[in-house]
Amino acid sequence: MSGPVTLALGPFMFRAHGFGFAGMARKLDTSWAEVETVGQLNDLQWTGPRSEIVTINGVLFPKEFGGATTLEGVRLAAKNGVPLMLVSLGGMVMGRHAIQKLDEDRSFHDRFGAPGRNAYTLELKRMQSSVLDALRNGGM
Repeated sequence: MSGPVTLALGPFMFRAHGFGFAGMARKLDTSWAEVETVGQLNDLQWTGPRSEIVTINGVLFPKEFGGATTLEGVRLAAKNGVPLMLVSLGGMVMGRHAIQKLDEDRSFHDRFGAPGRNAYTLELKRMQSSVLDALRNGGM
């Protein structure tokens, strides 16, 4: 667990070495309702955001750099339905997120069955964080 923290998901720290990540993607889905009009193209009315999904992928090399214990902690949080705060390196708070999926691809196993390489993908969905966020986003 060495190296600077680059991202945090609740108590789980992504570091330059150990439990690190290779990339992060964000997808925002918004909703527009079509309003019929006479004699012209239908208009669109924005009805608000539907969901925001963050995908984090990385590769662990547990024997050399560790990180397997932290990934197991993320798995337990997902199994128990624990929402976690996502915060970036620069201190940008991205809100509470629910872990939707955790995919792993373990390879290069040793004679005891422990993987030498573990690629993973986390899919997180942002949750409504507070009353203030609900008001800011158009209602409760």
